[in-house]
Amino acid sequence: MTQIVPLNHEFHRTLKVDGSASAAYGDNRRFVQVIVSEFPHLIVRYPILFSKDSATGQFYCGAMLGFDEGENLFLEEWTEREFYRPLSLQRGPFYTHGSDLAIDLDHPRVGAEGGKPLFDEFGQPTRYLQSIIWAFQDLKPGLEMTKVFSSRLLELNLIEPIDIEVEFDDGTMRNCTGLYTVNQEALSRLPDAVVVELFRRGYLTLIHLMIASLKQLPLLARKKNGRLLKDTGKLGGVLASGQS
Repeated sequence: MTQIVPLNHEFHRTLKVDGSASAAYGDNRRFVQVIVSEFPHLIVRYPILFSKDSATGQFYCGAMLGFDEGENLFLEEWTEREFYRPLSLQRGPFYTHGSDLAIDLDHPRVGAEGGKPLFDEFGQPTRYLQSIIWAFQDLKPGLEMTKVFSSRLLELNLIEPIDIEVEFDDGTMRNCTGLYTVNQEALSRLPDAVVVELFRRGYLTLIHLMIASLKQLPLLARKKNGRLLKDTGKLGGVLASGQS
């Protein structure tokens, strides 16, 4: 159930929202949509890939957070440290309502114990709510910019499937399909005029950030491997043998 209403400093003056990362709030997702302005923040930890919207068939950009459905390998780190969290997860129970914000009053974050107030004693946005306002200032135009970027790469045949197959130390394998990356061979064959166009539009930088982010795939697999070994009780044995 949802109950989305315009946010109002009078009606919602005492309302509190828990904006922290939690599986209980829907942050346990292995792939989450991102916008192009986030790429510089994402590249240091997350693979940035394309996927297709199941409803429209359109490509969108996303950050890979795990290998299994409902898995986010960064949840604990988001809780303990200030690692960058994609805006689509930061937005919590908030939506746009024209030029204003709306809130889903039925969202489990709303009224949760330990939540942060949205307005101060003078009815002004708190630091937390201001961060949400800033997030939407990026998100709203950013979604359209990212859509145009993805469409241009598709026109140039620069998007190709990437099958991610990983074998882990506990003997299990994961094969992540339905993901796409930049076709580097096609990129190298582009006419000079197109390369200049991509450069001037800022797309060439975005493309190289996506390509560079693929280096995070082995690190993500290592993180998953450590989690599996810990779950099966093998990690202690590995550490002990390394100390002998």
